Amino acid sequence: KRRDNVFSNSDEAPINKKLPKELLLRIFSFLDIVTLCRCAQVSKAWNVLALDGSNWQRIDLFNFQTDIEGRVVENISKRCGGFLRQLSLRGCLGVGDSALKTFAQNCRNIEHLNLNGCTKITDSTCYSLSKFCSKLKHLDLTSCVSITNSSLKGLSEGCRNLEHLNLSWCDQITKDGIEALVKGCSGLKALFLRGCTQLEDEALKHIQNHCHELVILNLQSCTQISDEGIVKICRGCHKLQSLCVSGCSNLTDASLTALGLNCPRLK
Repeated sequence: KRRDNVFSNSDEAPINKKLPKELLLRIFSFLDIVTLCRCAQVSKAWNVLALDGSNWQRIDLFNFQTDIEGRVVENISKRCGGFLRQLSLRGCLGVGDSALKTFAQNCRNIEHLNLNGCTKITDSTCYSLSKFCSKLKHLDLTSCVSITNSSLKGLSEGCRNLEHLNLSWCDQITKDGIEALVKGCSGLKALFLRGCTQLEDEALKHIQNHCHELVILNLQSCTQISDEGIVKICRGCHKLQSLCVSGCSNLTDASLTALGLNCPRLK
């Protein structure tokens, strides 16, 4: 009976009388997305508190629901606004450029954005991020196969705070895109280029010249890379701790020698 009283549909339930809204809001801030949605159905008062933008700073839809449409992302962005810092849309195949443009316009303080497997997005999404999301630090574009060099140029112009970028399996990327990217995003600490099969040693030269803070570099299956490219990386990226060159069949012992001589932090 007491439980029914506390969780009644009345906004005058005891818990609402005894706890100030600020404290309830603080409690709600520790809840996950599923629990918040359930709380929003308890009463009008809890609906307002649960859906307050301050509770939605970090959202991961992967473990909640991935078969969402773009309008869901648009509604989330309108609800969260400038509060949202981290959003994962990993595996959300139905989300496209239009929804992410609205998202970028509404959530300009976003720092971490995971679009892994969002195969509908194109360069247009990166243009939107470049225009509105200058605070972006972490971006995952894994398997976004429509992404081209134009995206990297846009990111370099508007997202200069990028520290972590995953371009794995974006196989339209070439050395020109890498050159544009690193000139504007010289603070990159982690760069994943798995499966970017068009990349040659010249791309690594650009990384050498501009990415002196690089700690993690993944070149798995970049089959055109040779010892010459790895030597360039060794000479410019002395802070490197992790390097993946699995599937780079052109490499010889010369690469290992260069790594040993120039990258003392390698693990």
